[in-house]
Amino acid sequence: MAKRLVAEFIGTAWLVLGGCGSAVLAAAFPDVGIGLAGVSLAFGLTVLTMAFAIGHISGCHLNPAVSVGLWAGGRFSAADLPGYIAAQVAGAVFGAGVLYAIASGVPDFSLAGGFASNGFGEHSPGGYSQFSAFVCEVAMTFAFLFVIMGATHGSAPKGFGPIAIGLCLTLIHLVSIPVTNTSVNPARSTGPALFVGGWALQQLWLFWVAPLVGGALGGLVYRVLSPDVPAPTKVEGN
Repeated sequence: MAKRLVAEFIGTAWLVLGGCGSAVLAAAFPDVGIGLAGVSLAFGLTVLTMAFAIGHISGCHLNPAVSVGLWAGGRFSAADLPGYIAAQVAGAVFGAGVLYAIASGVPDFSLAGGFASNGFGEHSPGGYSQFSAFVCEVAMTFAFLFVIMGATHGSAPKGFGPIAIGLCLTLIHLVSIPVTNTSVNPARSTGPALFVGGWALQQLWLFWVAPLVGGALGGLVYRVLSPDVPAPTKVEGN
């Protein structure tokens, strides 16, 4: 278990550093900014790369909503949830700390830009309401778990699970960055929010509740649709 938790810590730190780092450091970089599409791809690539790196160690969840969804889907033990979630949150905070150390190295750096935090209302990139943000996060996390469950099913094509999951996360970001800056991951939301404080912490509850609800529903619905689950216990996810 210790090795699994260390793997989850490292993997989630990489997700925050790679995904949020692309948003903070490269999205609007003068002349060669990667934009929304680039940030979306960066998040997908963090999951894809870590799935191949640590999928055989911990399952590469990197996300409390994924762990809860896999439990609801019958693929993960409830007894392992507290340790996994703690490791994921700790990794996300560490990744955000490394990103802060890098980003604060320029004279005009300010946390007022949001530091890739998730938000709704006036803190939504597109000004979307709390209700819209909640529905979006539930729906996107539901779809994410549904794809994870299917891509790692015992009858799915072997070796392609990480690719499908990484591309799914990319698509999710392409759709939902304007709404909430895309969470679908409570740990990813917590890391940057702790550095921003204020509004980011006040709105953090939504980015725990909605992804956990969506993840649980996604895992449960897929379990009902495919009750004969010959899939391995360890699976790759965000």
